Amino acid sequence: MTRTVHDPSSPRKQMLSEQVYAHLRHAIMHGDYAPGAALKPQDLAKEQGVSLAVVREALVRVVGDGLADRLPNRGFAVPGFSDRRWQEIAEARRTVEPVVLRLSIERGDLDWESRVQAAHHRLARTPPFESEEGGYPTDAWAEAHRVFHRTLLDGCGNPVLLETFDRMWSASELARRWASRRAPERDHLGEHRQLAELTLTRDADAASEALTRHLTLTVAGLRPE
Repeated sequence: MTRTVHDPSSPRKQMLSEQVYAHLRHAIMHGDYAPGAALKPQDLAKEQGVSLAVVREALVRVVGDGLADRLPNRGFAVPGFSDRRWQEIAEARRTVEPVVLRLSIERGDLDWESRVQAAHHRLARTPPFESEEGGYPTDAWAEAHRVFHRTLLDGCGNPVLLETFDRMWSASELARRWASRRAPERDHLGEHRQLAELTLTRDADAASEALTRHLTLTVAGLRPE
């Protein structure tokens, strides 16, 4: 009879890897690592008091989230401002999301309208920054922002299109945070209010144009200074 040998260290390694992953994700999202900064496994292992294997496992997950790059013979690094991926994701979002918004306006029912109103109210009432000086958006605002944009589109009734939105949103989260920090004077409140109003009045042309402008302003904030 073959006996299965369990590694008693595996659950602990998994727990430590999860902790390091959460630390890295939070640190990158909140600007503790500058764009293009190296993520050195040896330094991270020493800082977190864990093994290199634990750190590498966490870094691979961060790469999968689009928050870091794995560079041949150079280890890991935070993506840079000039990274072409941001332009490509922005192009994809400007191509897809206005079309899905049109479908949402065409197909959305009264319950959808109520969800749009509620999502916009939550976003408008959630402080975007921890201080008046700006900085990186709070996690609460970032989540309210995601829910608002997804709710605008979920009246389309097409799960494949909504899954596409989810993937693009996750891939561009870091870019949005950087853009917000670099343009704290941007009128996010006004832009989102206009999007909600045009959507709820079922003005598909104007709402789609407003969404395209909104997405264009975000990627414009990532141009090198």
